[in-house]
Amino acid sequence: MLNIVLVEPEIPQNAGNIARTCAVTNSKLHLVKPLGFSVEDKYLKRAGLDYWKYLDITYYDNISDFFEKNKNGTFYYATTKGLNTYSDVCYPENAYILFGKETKGLDEELLYNNRDFCIRIPMNSDTRSLNLSNSVAIIAYEYLRQHNFEQLSLEGNLTKFSW
Repeated sequence: MLNIVLVEPEIPQNAGNIARTCAVTNSKLHLVKPLGFSVEDKYLKRAGLDYWKYLDITYYDNISDFFEKNKNGTFYYATTKGLNTYSDVCYPENAYILFGKETKGLDEELLYNNRDFCIRIPMNSDTRSLNLSNSVAIIAYEYLRQHNFEQLSLEGNLTKFSW
């Protein structure tokens, strides 16, 4: 199982979109407080639509609480400051991928202390970054591809015709 960790997310629409991505990919969502929104926020719920019932979600009081409760995890840190490309990493089962808040990203001391596990999505150097929910989707699907999309449907069906 993939673990998506949002550290101090600020924008409810992003968190809602990410929750939906986690629901459709059977990934676990970890939300590290403080949150920039209420989990009752209408924008959060609207972005996740009716997928909340499929979501495996855990809340943490702060980053120390998260690490204390997930001591045996293998952690990767998504950042525009990383040296490793997200697609060059071989992700182990049950990896945790941490994403920082939209305005600042992850704490630089955390990144520095874990620099070998910092991953980035290549992009134009003149731009700031991708939207958080897009970044989560890109990296999540690379993890899933490497694990052969385990427990996910690999084929669809037409509604009026059959293949």
